[in-house]
Amino acid sequence: MKIGITCYPTYGGSGALATELGLDLARRGHEVHFITYAMPFRLRGYTERVYFHEVDTAAGRYPLFEHYPYTLALASKQHEVAARERLDVLHVHYAIPHATTAWLAREMLGPEHRLKVITTLHGTDITLVGQEESFHPITKFSIERSDAVTAVSAFLKEETIRTFGCAQSKIRVIPNFVNLAEYRPAETRSKEGLCPADHKLITHISNFREVKRVKDVVRVFSRIRRAMPATLLMIGDGPERDDAEREARLLEVDTDVRFLGKLDSVASILQQSDFFVLPTQAESFGLAALEAMACGVPVVGSRAGGLPEVVEDGVSGILEPPGSVEAMGRRAVEVLRDPARRATMSAAALARATRYSADLIVPMYESLYREVAS
Repeated sequence: MKIGITCYPTYGGSGALATELGLDLARRGHEVHFITYAMPFRLRGYTERVYFHEVDTAAGRYPLFEHYPYTLALASKQHEVAARERLDVLHVHYAIPHATTAWLAREMLGPEHRLKVITTLHGTDITLVGQEESFHPITKFSIERSDAVTAVSAFLKEETIRTFGCAQSKIRVIPNFVNLAEYRPAETRSKEGLCPADHKLITHISNFREVKRVKDVVRVFSRIRRAMPATLLMIGDGPERDDAEREARLLEVDTDVRFLGKLDSVASILQQSDFFVLPTQAESFGLAALEAMACGVPVVGSRAGGLPEVVEDGVSGILEPPGSVEAMGRRAVEVLRDPARRATMSAAALARATRYSADLIVPMYESLYREVAS
């Protein structure tokens, strides 16, 4: 099949999932066309049957188009690529603006080209942006005009129906997945270059938005650091980074906290980690947590949103209510002090992650494509 994919190319779970999906589809023999304003951050180098089409936003340079909307440029590019490449399916990630522009592109194509639009909901488009009063009607419209809709967790499906009343859209849950060939336990563990040999290695990966509660990551780490030598690696970047750095200085753990910025590949770091911390306020799924678990790393995080669908409290990780940094830190310390218990939790995390293998999940999308395109 010929499949178009539109996603945000920036650092984050939705862009990572969409890119990994496209790459896996190409390996399975499909032709994949990414349509967005920049190269997706996980689209590394040349891959056979994968193409990138950049959305031109140059019109914004002209005074007349000072507020030239990216959405119109995207719709034009989606229409152009769909018509030229004869796409069978346009798979968009996020309801707005991507499902909205996909609907417009499909309308421009007309009945002679039966382009099918599939929308995957990831979370922020529903739980934050879509619930803004000014965006509610167009979000609902875009979901209902899609030929098929998927959500990455049962939590997100129910939240979408509760917020927008889109029960008639028959939203399917197709969870996020992990490439087990890349994210797997290390054959040998060595923390050299990451932290001192006697330190426990704690990691966090996110886009450092407010909802991720990155200051709480530092607070949980400070509880661990008081109990034992430890290093925290903060991977990613975003508006809350400065606050997290200040929090590390305030709690006097800044010498053991390293901010690494955005990294294209994180598997090698996760493989050496002892715990992954994700004390988020709301998480529709938790792809970063799943990737850590696939490396055999237990997760300490929030009992919020879809994260409990991925992490089993007390089995493959630790879950506490958002903001419960004392409990998160205390329970993490208990596990880290007990090597046998940590090993058991690590094995459970790995076993849990295998349920979300790309080999199991990607065929669900393939089946949906064939169903919708038939």
